Formats: sequence, C-alpha cells, structure tokens
Amino acid sequence: MNGYITFAGARATQADELGQAIPRIAAQIAERQAAGELEGAGPVFVGIGASLAAACPAVWALRTRGIHSWRLGAGDLPLPFPASVHPIVGISQSGRSAETLAVLESVAPELRLAVVNTEPSPISQIASSIALGNLDDSYASTLGYTATVAALGMLADAWDGGEVDPAWFTLHETFAQVEAELTERVTALAPLFRTVASSDFVGAGPAVGSAEAGALLFREVARIPATGMSTRQYLHGSMESAGDGVHVVFGDSRELDLATTLSEAGHHVILISAEPVDTTDTLHLVQLPKLPTAQRAVLEALVMQILVGAVADVRGVEIEEFVFHNADTKVPVDAGGAA
Repeated sequence: MNGYITFAGARATQADELGQAIPRIAAQIAERQAAGELEGAGPVFVGIGASLAAACPAVWALRTRGIHSWRLGAGDLPLPFPASVHPIVGISQSGRSAETLAVLESVAPELRLAVVNTEPSPISQIASSIALGNLDDSYASTLGYTATVAALGMLADAWDGGEVDPAWFTLHETFAQVEAELTERVTALAPLFRTVASSDFVGAGPAVGSAEAGALLFREVARIPATGMSTRQYLHGSMESAGDGVHVVFGDSRELDLATTLSEAGHHVILISAEPVDTTDTLHLVQLPKLPTAQRAVLEALVMQILVGAVADVRGVEIEEFVFHNADTKVPVDAGGAA
C-alpha cells in the first residue's frame, strides 16, 4: 500500500475508492480466467486475522455452487502444506504476512495464487496475484478489508467457468447510499458500549467472517474484548455467559430468534439483517438490502466501521495506533519489495 491514513480519512473516500478498485480487480480476474488459472479443484484460502475473515463469504459462495473450498489460518498449518490438487490463495494486504508467505512457498508454483494490496511485495513476487491497487488504508483496516472481500467474492464468482456478478460494478453506489441512510442510526447505538466489559459477535454461514472481523475491529479500535463466532457454535453453550455486554448478530434466519431471545432476557442486541424486525428497548435493528453473499459482507463491514468509530469516540479511545507491535508477523523487504 502507499501508506497509512486516518480511520476517518479512509472511510470518507471508501465508496469512491471501491468504485475504482472493483473494475481494476475484475480485469485481473478476467486475465487469470482466460489463462486457465481459475479452473478445476476449488481453492484453499489462507490468511491471518482480517484476511482470514475476508475469505469466509467467498468460501460459502463456492460451496453453494458445489465447489469444494476451505479457509485456513496460515499460522495453523504444519509445513510443507500437504500435497493437494487444490490451489492455495494467499491473502495479505501488505503482501508481507510471514505465515501466509511460508504456506505459499511450500507448495508448487503452479498452485500459488494470491490477493494482495501492496505490489511489488514478497507474496506478489512468488504467486499469481490479484492486486487491489496499492490503496492507502487505515491502521485498523477499512478500505483494504472491504476491497479484499470484494476481490475474493469476484474470484469465487469466476471460479471454474463462472462469471463475475455485474452488480459488483455498482456496489460502490449501493455502499454510498447505505452509508448515507444508516450512519445516524448506527452512530446512535454507540452509547450502548460506553461501559461494557466485552461484546459478542455472531453470524451464520457467510456472515461468520463479518462476526470475526467485527470482533477484531472492536478489539483494535475500541479496545473492547470481543469474540466472533458462528451462530450454531454460539447456541451450543457460548451464549450461556451472556452478561452486561452488547451482542451484535448478523443474519436473516436462526439469528432472528437468537436476537429475540437475548433481548427478551434484558441484553442489548444489535441485529444486522435484511429482514424487517420490530425493535424494542433492547433489540436494535440495522436493516441492510438483500444482496449476494460477498456483496452483503462489504455492507456488514461498513456498519461495523461506522459503529466502532462512534464507540471509540464515546469511550475516548485514540484509534490511530495499536498498543502492541510484533516484529515477527511481517517479513522485511528491500526497496524492490523482495523479502
């Protein structure tokens, strides 16, 4: 990427930047599709943190089409990666994620694909890479995350003879409209988090990634201990410890009952859904338009960005710096971007 900008600055231009990035990404996907790189066995996506969360809707979309696909934490694999016919898609905005680079280096060159922001970079130099375009991003990722979700979603659309959904090319307009319509509503929910000690983020299927990314954003930006998990995992015991925190729930099916159950027990719930639901003093609906899996995830990320920025303000947290810096998560590079 070209550099870090403020959280507010990245958000202010996000819709326009997505509008420019998506056609650029689509052109690269078309090139790789024409070269036969996006055919055959479904991809295994590997990444860390938000990059891993970003792969969730793409995996769901591929599985919906009957294509086997997985996402795996890049640091959770013994190396070398086991011999497989499945291509590996490394996800790293910086192109320097040490664990993701190590996984890619351990597989045959013809199986290496990647989605990166920064180019050149160590990962882009060893894999056939789809680049976001060296986008400036905030320290706690905003534009970089939404553009990565879009790139992976379009990649899933195109895999094995598929076509990129034309709606991607107008998503930035939908994004801007939703932002204008929901910012006041979402910002007004921030005081719910003023004194909470923790928060749960829960979603089903493709929205598990949004739950994970939302929890990560709240930890990074608002310094609130937060956990993201799938709806079914949450129902199987985890919700028993629901306390004084706020619960953020993504989804349109079992999530409606979950939100109602928690709210009727006196817990504040923010329900992010495409379904109309009656609100109460404890059940707060943020309604999104009905969109395909990955496109919906981009809007879910938008809601989390609006909310966490407002929560940080309410809690008096400076959001432009991390507390801890770990020197071994990114590989060093020379002037040419090589490791």
